[in-house]
Parts: sequence; C-alpha cells; structure tokens
Amino acid sequence: MVQLPTWTALSPTLLLGLTAIVLLLVDSIDPDSSNNELLAGVAGLGSLAAAVTSVWFIVGGTGLPAENGELISLFDDQLVVDQMALFFSFLVASVLTLVVVASYDYMADKARQAKYYSLTVMAATGMSLLGSANGLAVAFVALELASLPSYALVAILKTNKGSVEAALKYFLVGALSSGVFLYGISLVYGATGSLQFDAVAAALTDGVPAGILGIGVLMIVGGVAFKTASVPFHFWAPEAYEGAPAPISAFLSSASKAAGFVLAFRVFVTALMGDAVLAAIDWVLVFQVLAVVTMFVGNFAAATQENVKRMLAYSSVGHAGYVLIGLAALTGGSTDAYVLGSGMSHLLVYGFMNTGAFLFIALAEYWGIGRTFEDYNGLATQAPLACAAMTVFLFSLAGLPIGGGFFSKFYLLMATVRSGTWFLGAALIINSALSLYYYTRVVKAMWIEEPASSLEIERYPIGLYTAVLVAALVTVLLLPGFDAVSQTAETAASLL
Repeated sequence: MVQLPTWTALSPTLLLGLTAIVLLLVDSIDPDSSNNELLAGVAGLGSLAAAVTSVWFIVGGTGLPAENGELISLFDDQLVVDQMALFFSFLVASVLTLVVVASYDYMADKARQAKYYSLTVMAATGMSLLGSANGLAVAFVALELASLPSYALVAILKTNKGSVEAALKYFLVGALSSGVFLYGISLVYGATGSLQFDAVAAALTDGVPAGILGIGVLMIVGGVAFKTASVPFHFWAPEAYEGAPAPISAFLSSASKAAGFVLAFRVFVTALMGDAVLAAIDWVLVFQVLAVVTMFVGNFAAATQENVKRMLAYSSVGHAGYVLIGLAALTGGSTDAYVLGSGMSHLLVYGFMNTGAFLFIALAEYWGIGRTFEDYNGLATQAPLACAAMTVFLFSLAGLPIGGGFFSKFYLLMATVRSGTWFLGAALIINSALSLYYYTRVVKAMWIEEPASSLEIERYPIGLYTAVLVAALVTVLLLPGFDAVSQTAETAASLL
C-alpha cells in the first residue's frame, strides 16, 4: 500500500485553498466574467472534493493516534490534523457545496460573480484551517482569513443599501471583537509565555499570575462569543443575515458559527482546562450563563419577529446557546467526550437543516416573494416540494422527530443530565418548545393559509431547488444515521 506524505492529511483545507486561488486567477484575468457555469463549477467541484476527502480520511482512520500515541502535526506543531479537524472540515465543505449549488441560480444575473465565489471559498478555507489550529497565533490568523472575506460577502450586492449598511456594522463589530480576542491572546501569552495550546496547558501547572490570566481568558471568551453570535455579542447577526444575500446568510449562520465553536473547543479544552485556570476564572460557569441567556434571548427575539429571515437569524442565536452546552456542561475540570461530542453533533445536523432553511429563503427571494410570514401564505400550492423541505428544516430545528435535530437535542439533554447541570437541560426544553411556536407560523402560512391572488410561480431554478432538496434529504437521513455522527464526534472529542 502506498504511504501518503504526512502533509496530505491537510488535503481538505488545501483543496479549498487551491480552489480559491483558481477562482482568484479567473477574477484577475477577467474581472467582469459572467461565466456563471464555470465559476460555480470550479467552486462546487473544489468544495465537494474537500468534503469527500474529509469523509474518506475519517473512515480510513486518519487523525487517530499513531502507535506511539502521537497525532499528525505539521509546521512545528502549529497545525494538528485529528478527527475533530476532519469533522469540521467536512461540515464546512458540505455547507459550502450546498451554498455554491444554490448560488448558481441566485447569482446568475448579478455582477461580481468571480469575486463572490472566490471570497466564499476563501472564507471556507479559513474556517477549515481553524479546525487544525494548534496555537493561539495560528487560530487568530485563520479566524481573520475566515472573517475578512465574510465582511465583503455581506456587501457583495453593492447597490443594495441594506447589504452595505449590514456589512459596515458587521465589519466594525468584527474589528472590535478581533481586537478584544487578540488582546486576550497577548495576556494569556504574558501569563504563560507560550501560544501553543499544549505549551499553555503545561505552563499552567507551574503557577501563573491569576489576574492577568483571568482577564485574558475572559477576553478570549468575548472573541468566541462574537464569532458564534452568542449573547451579548449577537446583535450583528440579525442585521448581517438580513442584509446579506440569502445563500451567504446560510453560509455565515452555519459554517462560520461552526468555525467559532471549533475554535472554542480547541482553546478551552486543550489549552485552558485545569484547576489553575478555573481558579483564576471559572470559564465553565461563564459559558453556563452565556448558554442560558443566549437560548432565551435568541428564541424570545425570534418569536416576536414578523420577518421570516430575521426570525431565522434570531433562531440561529438560540441554537448557539444550545451548542454552548457542549462547553457549559464540562463540569469537574475535565474533558467529557460525550458532552463535547453532543455539541459537535448538533453543529453538524444544524449545518444542514439551517443551511436548507436559509436556502429556501433564497428560493423565495428568487421568486420575488416578500419576507413577512403573510407573504408565504399558500406558497405550498405553487411549490409543494420546496415547502415540504422547509417543513422538514423547521420541525427538525425545533427538535421534532422528523430529522436529525431530534437526536442532536436529545443528546444535548442527556449531556446535561450526565453532568448534573439540570438548569441547562430545563432551558433547552423550554426554548425548544418556544421555538416550535414561531417555526409553526411559517408552516401554517405555507400549507394552511389561502394564497394571495397575485401569487404565481413561473420558474423553478434547478440549482436552488437541488440544494434545498439535498439538504432536506440529508436532514431526514441524519435521523436514522445519527448514531454514526455521534460516535465520530465522541471519538474526535476524546482525542483533545
């Protein structure tokens, strides 16, 4: 059997980076290119290849400890390729593939197509690289590689005042949070003398200045809270998601959020787990408070919206609170692979059902349908298949046994039971019940309400329709297939 070089374990990220470079070359040669088929084809093939390679490596055992117990590390241990890195590379690449397929129709008559695809793939490269980061400096560079293209993507529709305003707010808040995160890194470095995760963890056993370390950790929590759209750094999300093209809203609310969480998992579980840190600042307690507040704020705000896209945006804030359970339930100062794996599993399922829901919004925008609940009245009479897919997304997001969201929430609930954090479980149940109310409003409008006399759909875009239906199919299949996802996530979490 041919033994591949070690660096090839980074292939999913490298494939995304290579695809971004090819698209940039096309853009530099022909900035006004409108060859949508070529651009979407290159982006789609690159993202699909990255997703398939990730699955291939996971199934083949790449990223598991070698005989001497060591993981694959590259560039003097600055990057590590383990099952968690491959898990999140698959998540990011699969979401990107759905978004690119949907963008084929969405961007067909719009300008700056090459820039759109190259920026999207470039952001995905940074998100994938973030999963392999083994040090605070690399993590910050990867985070910026993911963030800077995202700001531009929100404003890609330059003639749309709402998009430009949303991008400006997103950029300003993002720049502030990057500064906070970087300052937190500098304080942790000042306290421990190292940036690499393992070295930081080792330095903590020798005694460090608790005050400097505590403030540094708290500022890193702030940076993570921004990237995951957690309260109180969530207010950019509804604005950015509403102003951005709907496929980009899907990309940011799913892949970008996952990237924020893998950063949190790496930093807090690998580098900042231990009695020395918890004595300086109990970040588990901080995440417990963040999780509960984020769940309630996100879901109550979603319940008061009349705009479906903003409702989904606030709903994504609520789901950030659910995933935070993966860190908030790590009680006892030790890593619990089941707890952490539950959060990772929910992120994967959420990636498909939330991306599908936003792509349905893109489909509605393509048809020129408004954004309020009333605008969706009777839509099922014109597009029953797409509305059935949207019903699957919404009920799965609520946690009903129609998709993988049922088991992902159930596992999170069991994680709170195992760790004794009953209040997190109670908050999860209450907010899931509340979310069913506002998700049902959309389903009721589509299937029960009478359509407006002017409602008539003439075109059914192949790309958008395909992306929505594939996302719905995967969401349903994740119900019987959730055990495999959970086991993979738990194995990956146990390696930290």
